[in-house]
Amino acid sequence: MADKVSYIARKFIEENVPFVIAEVIETKGSAPRKRNAVLLMNFEEKTWGTVGGGLLEAETERHCREQLKTKEPLRTYEFILDEAATGEGALAMGCGGDATIRIRYVDPQNPGTFVEDFKTSSQAYIFGGGHVALALDPVLRHIDFETTIIDDRAEYANAERFPASRTIVCDNFDHCFDEIEPDEDSFFIIVTRGHRGDLQVLRQALRKPHAYLGMIGSRHKNQILVDQLLSEGFSQEELDQVYTPIGLKIKSETPEEISISIAAEMILVRAEHNEAAVAARHAEGMSRIHE
Repeated sequence: MADKVSYIARKFIEENVPFVIAEVIETKGSAPRKRNAVLLMNFEEKTWGTVGGGLLEAETERHCREQLKTKEPLRTYEFILDEAATGEGALAMGCGGDATIRIRYVDPQNPGTFVEDFKTSSQAYIFGGGHVALALDPVLRHIDFETTIIDDRAEYANAERFPASRTIVCDNFDHCFDEIEPDEDSFFIIVTRGHRGDLQVLRQALRKPHAYLGMIGSRHKNQILVDQLLSEGFSQEELDQVYTPIGLKIKSETPEEISISIAAEMILVRAEHNEAAVAARHAEGMSRIHE
C-alpha cells in the first residue's frame, strides 16, 4: 500500500471513521497501475491514492461511492481496458490490458483482518547486502518498513542472511532495478561495497520515483560521484535531493550505530512526506469546494 494511504487508513481507524479502499489485485497486459495500487475514499467522497486514472479511476470511484452507501464488506470488479471491448467491465481505454480491483468497506469498530491483509508498511530497497544492511534490515522492520535487499553477490543477498526480507541478486548494479517497481513512496538506501556500485545505483535511482534516497560515504567520496553525474547531465537540483552522507548526525561509527542514524532519518522523512501528502490533499479538497 502506498505509504500516504496507509497513514490515512490508520488515522481513520483511530478516529472511528468508516471508509472504503480499492486495491488492484491483478493485471494482465498493459494497465495504468500494477498490482497493490490502492485508492481510499471516505464518506465525504475525498480520495487518496490512485488505481490508474482515467476511466478506470472514475469507474472505481463510482463503485466506491456505492459501497459506502451499502456497506457491503467486499466486492471484486473486473475491467477490460480496451477501446474495442464491449459488455460488462469494458472501458474505452487505450491500454489494451485487464485489471481486477477489489473494494473493501472498513468499519473502524470492526476492521476484521484489514490491518493484516493490507501491508501498511513502507517499502525500503537496500542496495548492498553488507554489514550496514545486515544491521539496518531488522531495525527497519520494527518501524513498519518492508525491506528488499539487492546485491550482485549471491552470498550477500539470500534468505539465510536476510530471512524476513525479499532478496534479489542482480548480475551487476546496472540492472538493479529490473525486478522492482518503486513508486513515489519508496525509500532507497545505497550501501554497496564500493564507489562504482554506489554510482551505478545512484544514476538509476535519481530517475525513479521515490520519497527518500540516501547514500553512504564520506563527503569527499560523494562529491566525486556528484561531479561525475553533473558531467553526465544530471542537474544540481536532482542531486541535492540525495541524503548524503546518509543518516542523522549522531556521531555513529559501527554498522549498528549507522543503522540507527539511517532509520531515524527515514522516520523523519516519512513523517514529513505523509504530512505533505495530507496537506496537499486537503488543499485540493478546499479548492474544489470553492470552485
